[in-house]
Amino acid sequence: MQRIGVDAVSVERISLAVKRSGTGFLTRVYTPAELAYCAGSAERLAGRWAAKEAVIKCFDGTGICFPRKRIEVLPGPLGAPRVKLLGGEARGAHVEVSITHHSGLAVATSHLEMPEETMADLLPAPDAVVLPARPKDAHKGTFGTVVVIAGSLGLTGAAYLASTAAARTGAGLVRLLIAESIYPILATKVTEVMATPVPEVAPGVIGHAAHDSVMRNIVGAETLVIGPGLGRDRSTGRLVVDLAMHAECAMVIDADGLNALADSPRSKRKLGPRRILTPHPGEMARLTGKTIEQIAADRQGAARKGAKEWGAVIVLKGAKTVVAHPDGRWSEDPHEVPALATGGTGDVLAGVIGALVAQGLDAFTAAVTGVYIHAAAGRRLAQKLGDSGLLAGDLLAEIPLVMNALRQGGL
Repeated sequence: MQRIGVDAVSVERISLAVKRSGTGFLTRVYTPAELAYCAGSAERLAGRWAAKEAVIKCFDGTGICFPRKRIEVLPGPLGAPRVKLLGGEARGAHVEVSITHHSGLAVATSHLEMPEETMADLLPAPDAVVLPARPKDAHKGTFGTVVVIAGSLGLTGAAYLASTAAARTGAGLVRLLIAESIYPILATKVTEVMATPVPEVAPGVIGHAAHDSVMRNIVGAETLVIGPGLGRDRSTGRLVVDLAMHAECAMVIDADGLNALADSPRSKRKLGPRRILTPHPGEMARLTGKTIEQIAADRQGAARKGAKEWGAVIVLKGAKTVVAHPDGRWSEDPHEVPALATGGTGDVLAGVIGALVAQGLDAFTAAVTGVYIHAAAGRRLAQKLGDSGLLAGDLLAEIPLVMNALRQGGL
């Protein structure tokens, strides 16, 4: 894999930053060796700044992130700038930079060479894991539309994570339906997703008043993802149940969408195999009327029983996530990734599964495949970060890398 990064910065800007922040700015950005080499020269400092930014741009989308201070740019034996990546996992990356100055600007170009991702660090995939085809003559309509209904006042991150995950997993179009008063937040945040405001019943709350608008927006969509961060307003629950029972497209129901079903026991009996429920053990306990301990004691049995009774695909999340189909099929994921035990990772999973359905996979296959991709992304990140500190947003850039590794391996 080869990438190019380019950046330019005015020497005057760096000079002003040094005057305003002094040592604080310099020690945040430059290594001691760089500071010794630059000896206070604004021109040299600007050259190093531009070079570091160019290197960072090269790594964008690879899942690798080096802060400026861990990118050291110094003259090599022949005087040309040489890059050293300090600490962290570079995955065999080789980086070269060139720096020039013109008209008060420092301009840097960076060239990255890195081995393609392989399946070497992936666990064996369950038999049901299948990746959607990506024809050479495809267009965005080929890969389907996902509509996401998510977020509420104070929970806008869930909407961002679920919708962006759907885009990162390869959906052709993603439309995010959000309450009117939080629309400005998401419209700024999700630049690759079509954020669309719908009527609200309270500040930041989508309720049944949005029903007609939602129905118009899901016309032609392959998948509806509903629930992340929606809140538990009674009117919200009514909307969720209505859509779960009557929407024609496939649905991934997560988080507060599951709470709405738990509060409406009769609705679960009429769901159907194009509905995918993604509960964690606490949500499964609420759906079944059992305790979390009872669910944990027989995860496979709980998932299979729920799938049979409700006629839906069940994704019982946790270490070795279990996916069950109403016809008796089931699959257990091989991953145990404690780093994924943090807020927002379930929102990402919902978006991943929704995108796989939109690209043509059936509900069970999409659920098994989505669980595997999501967990593999978490495992790879944990190999660099450890078992704590992973953020749900970190998964977004890793998802396409895992999918690429699987395709390179023949899936």
